[in-house]
Amino acid sequence: MRKSKSSPSDAKRCAVYTRKSTAAGLEMEFNSLDAQRESCVSYVQRQPGWVLVDESYDDGGFTGLSGHPKPANEGPLKTGQWGGPRR
Repeated sequence: MRKSKSSPSDAKRCAVYTRKSTAAGLEMEFNSLDAQRESCVSYVQRQPGWVLVDESYDDGGFTGLSGHPKPANEGPLKTGQWGGPRR
């Protein structure tokens, strides 16, 4: 029995969101956000049927404990990248 290939409409669109709690080190040419992105992109590329979207979603200097919204995390929600409604 042959496996059917997934069509482009079946592809899972993937967005990468990176965050670093402090701004320390973000001025470096290659920083924690870059390392996180590289790791995630590599993972997505190894998954059959997954497609990486072009947009970057990076929040540098935003702690998870602040209770404040993280601007880049809001981006995918507004564009529907996280599966939420498009606004």
